[in-house]
Amino acid sequence: MSLKSYVTSRVLLTIPMVFLLLTLVFVIIRVMPGDPALLHFERHVSPEVLAEFRRRLGLDLPIWQQYINYIAGLFRGDFGISMQDYSPIIQHLHARFPATLELSIYSGLFAVVFGVILGVISARKYDTTTDHSIRLLAIVTYAIPVFFLGMIFQIIFSVWLRILPSGLRFDPHYTPPPTITGLYTIDSLLTGNIWAFGISIRYLLLPSVTLGIILLGIFIRLTRTNMLETQQSDFVMSAKARGLSSFSITYRYSLKNAFLPILTMIGIQVAILLAGAVLTETTFSWPGLGTYLVDRIYHRDYTAIQGTVVFFAIMVAVVTLAVDILYAYFDPRIRL
Repeated sequence: MSLKSYVTSRVLLTIPMVFLLLTLVFVIIRVMPGDPALLHFERHVSPEVLAEFRRRLGLDLPIWQQYINYIAGLFRGDFGISMQDYSPIIQHLHARFPATLELSIYSGLFAVVFGVILGVISARKYDTTTDHSIRLLAIVTYAIPVFFLGMIFQIIFSVWLRILPSGLRFDPHYTPPPTITGLYTIDSLLTGNIWAFGISIRYLLLPSVTLGIILLGIFIRLTRTNMLETQQSDFVMSAKARGLSSFSITYRYSLKNAFLPILTMIGIQVAILLAGAVLTETTFSWPGLGTYLVDRIYHRDYTAIQGTVVFFAIMVAVVTLAVDILYAYFDPRIRL
């Protein structure tokens, strides 16, 4: 099968999967106990106000018509309107998504880079104290709750040492860089504002390292396992017989071939990364989609909750599709 045919088949398979996700979110939100309209009002509300509220949100329509409007709106990029102020939810997502994306990028880079490095070291030092120590680290980082680790880091680096901020995304006493991409680190570099770049990194360091450490163990164990398997391959044995250096065999041969399963795992971990971002953003008061979702839950804003969950689902599906295509590009055997 050609790469073009494989991409086409994967896209066609992704469409019904996304459609199923959207349907599940719609059904789950509506089968939850209680009436969203009544739960929205904490005090007694008049029937007239309640009827107007239902009308503006489309909750007075039959379920099947709500579903059709919901799906049709998503095709137009319409995620509904908020129960709080009737503002378009897509505006809120657009304002909050860059913060979550920036946190996810740096957390993912931290987890992949250090996870692969430690996994390679563990494989090279097989069955030694170094190997056992790294494996223990992988287990501990995978098991520890992200919010607990975040609070420990806040106590150490913010309260005791006072070298890093405990929350927020940028110093409130300074003006953030002009919005170009929405990513403060990138916008700072694009505008040549090195001072703003330093502030952005300083505020990004604790939450990104916290979330990255949680994912670190997965990449350590995966890299170690695949490196050990690859080192027993015939082409590695041939490289050793030709007298190539240990460094060349490890990084030019073993790691290159062991990296394909790691690439797949990167796509799988996107969902975990986003779930961890919700807790990490809440712990560090990071103004992203995670804190937005928690705030909407607190205010019983069901339409905003639905829109945010749908946005997460679509994003995970798209990233998974992109990783599958990359995997097929680097390994033609997948297309057979």
